[in-house]
Amino acid sequence: MAIKIDIPQRGVIELQHAVFDVNGTLAVDGVAIAGVVEQLKTLSAHLTIHLLSANSHGNITELEKTFGFRIHETHRGDEKMRYVQNLGPANVIAFGNGVNDSTMLRLATIGVAVITPEGVATRTMQGADIIISGPLDAIDLLLKPDRLLATLRS
Repeated sequence: MAIKIDIPQRGVIELQHAVFDVNGTLAVDGVAIAGVVEQLKTLSAHLTIHLLSANSHGNITELEKTFGFRIHETHRGDEKMRYVQNLGPANVIAFGNGVNDSTMLRLATIGVAVITPEGVATRTMQGADIIISGPLDAIDLLLKPDRLLATLRS
């Protein structure tokens, strides 16, 4: 499984993994944002989905049932960064909104800062390649990869 994108002046990127922060990115106040679960399931036919959470709301088990994917509990930014490092950052697109997501967005071949009602940290925006409004549009970047091409070409 992979999504290949040939970005002018950047070259061919072969994405194999999509790494998502959960709370603040795919969920707000511990509840999945409407439509996200269906989009993740569609995306999982093309990429391996990885969900990371600090379990801020203490409901990681419920969220795993809702999303249908295992959620890896990670509390600090360096843990998220190591997670991406272990996957091989050249094949990873990462999504997040909090300060603890900033280093994984910088490390991944493409980092996407996602704006939700929880907001997005300035440091995370500075580490991202793309800033986008909401998780549905963020996932659409992969389901409609010409959007990535249009945004990232030099």
